[in-house]
Amino acid sequence: MKRLRILAQATLALALAVAVVGCGSDDDSGSSEPTASAASGAFPVTIAHKYGSTTITSAPKRVVTLGLSDQDAVIALGTVPVGAVDWFGEKPFGNWPWVKDKWNPAPTIVGERDEYQVEKIVGLKPDLIIAQYSGMTQEQYTTLSKIAPVVAQIKEFPDYSAPWQDMAKVIGKSLGKEAEMDAILGDIDAKLAQVKKDNPGWANQTAVVVDPSEPGMYAAFAESDPKAQLLRDMGFKLSPEVTEIAGKDTAAVLSAERLDVLDVDRLVLLATDNTVQPRVEKDPAFAALKVAKEKRTTWLQYTDEPPIGGALTFVTPLSVPWAVDQLVKQLQ
Repeated sequence: MKRLRILAQATLALALAVAVVGCGSDDDSGSSEPTASAASGAFPVTIAHKYGSTTITSAPKRVVTLGLSDQDAVIALGTVPVGAVDWFGEKPFGNWPWVKDKWNPAPTIVGERDEYQVEKIVGLKPDLIIAQYSGMTQEQYTTLSKIAPVVAQIKEFPDYSAPWQDMAKVIGKSLGKEAEMDAILGDIDAKLAQVKKDNPGWANQTAVVVDPSEPGMYAAFAESDPKAQLLRDMGFKLSPEVTEIAGKDTAAVLSAERLDVLDVDRLVLLATDNTVQPRVEKDPAFAALKVAKEKRTTWLQYTDEPPIGGALTFVTPLSVPWAVDQLVKQLQ
């Protein structure tokens, strides 16, 4: 089955990502002087990944992130990437409430989603390239490894399916700041535990996140998708039926004939603009759902204020705390 790219952007959101099997290779590449903020003795460090392993010999100073949301984890650890890919096309880049004050200076845009501009990357003279939440291919990895050490996707998961915490930990290790990342994730775990404690009823409710932004298509996210994982971490149950239909994909694409799958306790819907909700609510198949009739639906926008859909889609050490605060208000 052809792997569809994630389409979450200002005009069309989300789709699927299927595992692409890669062969292994090793990469050892240049170094730079350690920074004072890197853990003493953290380097050299070797990171295993989808395409083999990468050794980082000293603390990186010039980091390029090629994963769609990798920049947030890097910034959370006090490093501002010199280059990043564009995902939502936001201008100025990264103008999200959870990160906009942290981009100083703004990065050079080196591509859009999985299309990288190698010449720009070369010009930035990076000493580390990170590609966690990405669909980087073996060919791209081989090319980029000639420029700097590349930390590719976690090999145990299909592209775009690794738990966000696992990707954050890989990034922390790559930067020599495992302890700092562990502390950040620990604080988030405590926050989520408090949300569960404050909302015990959610444990008995099944929730599904769905994107109906494209007419005639309802993309319901499986348990391998970070958005669904976050709802689970907040205490909700996930739909095994959605995950079964999705198979190896991160979303089950449902037609009107299969919308019964969405008749759960809580339905969270993501929209690219303000035309989506009225269109969907006029769809006879959707309107017939019990969850719709009983108004157990929650609509979230990707980019309009508050951009909770964007935060849910990023699911990073910076966006999660902000998203949780916003979601609790919407779901209670």
